[in-house]
Amino acid sequence: MSSAHSAQKGGFGRPTPNTNVLLLFIGLMIIMLMSSLNQTVLSPSLPTIVGELNGVEHMSWVITAFIMVSTIMMPAYGKLGDLWGRKPLLIFAIIAFAAGSVTGAVAQDMTTLIIARGLQGLGGGGLMILSQSVIADVIPARERGKYMGALMGVFAFSSVAGPLLGGWLTEGPGWRWAFWMNIPLAVLALLAAIFLIPHTNKEDDAERRKIDVFGMAFLGAATACLVLAMTWGGNQYDWDSPTIIGLLIAVVVCVAIFIPIEAKVTEPVMPLALFKDRNFNLATIANLCMGIGMFGAVGYMPTYMQMVLGVDATQAGLLMIPMMGMLLITSITVGFVVARIGRYKIFTVVGSVLLALGLFLLSHLEVDTPAYIICICLAVIGLGLGMSMQLLTLIVQNSFPISMVGTATAANNFFRQVGATMGSALVGGLFTSRLKDFLQDRMPPQAMAATGSGGSNSLTPGLVEKLPAPIKDVVIGAYNDALVPIFLWIAPLGILAALVLLFIREKALATSVADSGHTSEISEEGADDAGDTEPSTSERAASEAQESEISVAQTSETAEGQESETSGPRHRAAGAEQSEEEARPRTGEFPLPETGSMMQINRK
Repeated sequence: MSSAHSAQKGGFGRPTPNTNVLLLFIGLMIIMLMSSLNQTVLSPSLPTIVGELNGVEHMSWVITAFIMVSTIMMPAYGKLGDLWGRKPLLIFAIIAFAAGSVTGAVAQDMTTLIIARGLQGLGGGGLMILSQSVIADVIPARERGKYMGALMGVFAFSSVAGPLLGGWLTEGPGWRWAFWMNIPLAVLALLAAIFLIPHTNKEDDAERRKIDVFGMAFLGAATACLVLAMTWGGNQYDWDSPTIIGLLIAVVVCVAIFIPIEAKVTEPVMPLALFKDRNFNLATIANLCMGIGMFGAVGYMPTYMQMVLGVDATQAGLLMIPMMGMLLITSITVGFVVARIGRYKIFTVVGSVLLALGLFLLSHLEVDTPAYIICICLAVIGLGLGMSMQLLTLIVQNSFPISMVGTATAANNFFRQVGATMGSALVGGLFTSRLKDFLQDRMPPQAMAATGSGGSNSLTPGLVEKLPAPIKDVVIGAYNDALVPIFLWIAPLGILAALVLLFIREKALATSVADSGHTSEISEEGADDAGDTEPSTSERAASEAQESEISVAQTSETAEGQESETSGPRHRAAGAEQSEEEARPRTGEFPLPETGSMMQINRK
């Protein structure tokens, strides 16, 4: 920690001499804890909540409202953070999340609760994105892996602790404390954001930059339609219903309008230039595949263990510890190894293969498989995710200058969130339809009547345990046969991610924040030399000339953009004539590739 601090005094986005990196990182971990706990703590409380508020038919919206709003907001937080600085947006996100928590805690009906979850999503969409971007602002890529690994560890901890805490609160003080507990965390997070996070100021001309309102609107509309289609498909509506088909058509239309908008505006919310970077495209595809695989499998394993193994919800949560514990240990360990050796590509490839292996092993589960075997399979998945997920974000951040890190990070996380939603929806839809078919084929009508008036829709772990042994065996067998083969169907996604990541260009991890996006590809001789050396003047000049070309393409449609292209030393032809001093950002400054303006640290 201290070495990172001493190495980063001064410059854009770096800690000032009064900034303690350890305290700053603790503050970011509190923010991540608040965000990640919120995604899991309500799961065991939902039946009680909707029962008290008389809104069982609206139960899915308690989850959907948060997912939809947070996903929509991710790209907006990333872009606005690059333009305005992370600090004010992070403060806003924390306040919005806290407001949603208070509203949820005092909700007396389902409408209020759903609004509260939307408010939490408004803040939650920025908490993770801005936390990762703040780390990129203050920690060079070479050292960032261990910090990202620790943040991934917070997520893993929350995945296990959230359901356990939610169950305890529901059975004890009451479900409303699942919302009230966010308030002290929000206060701590707010204090950390105000006093520990450095603020990057924009220049006066930044006031005149036009926000991409139409781009955000159409991207948000496309995201909302996609999330609703993936959430409702196979559940509330059939996949071939007019509602789902209409939503998918709306996604295509919104995207078709969104792309030309992004090609013309000066400050696009998701610049098309991102997709010109090879590593960004490959890491995003891998993230999408891994999101589908991870959340498609993990989302249904606790219920599977309750049904097939006959354990309660708390025990099912505890049986997930091997996966999350392995993810925690591996992500931190790999982060330190990457910081030491500077190589990361091999870990992402091996991690993707291990994810596929874990899914393959899960696809061979039987109703009589011992619990410890299931735990081993989950541990393999945790090992794979811990080796790769946080490194994919690192690859993306290392590919762009610091002025674009927030936008790139948000875009990468956006597609992973879309993959997670698609994975949960697709696996859920396939599983539900297969379970209904198996129960109809294997159970006579009189036996089906014993499961309740709702048939397969009314099956709960408690009800299954009370069924007569012959009927119970049929239900458990149908449940196993309906879910387990799906893991084999999604296992190739891990292999696809590994194949895609083989084509990643392993660039040296930047040893200073200002060098982000300017490092050259690692030679076969080893990473240490490549990671520890500064890019040459010609390499830096070539990179800056490429950024200038991107800026020209983005601003050529407007007079303001044309004026910025022809002014400033950043856009001189063939930037190779720059001296080394001119090519390097001056202390406290970093050139923005889009406009050529300068951002400065507020050094009070």
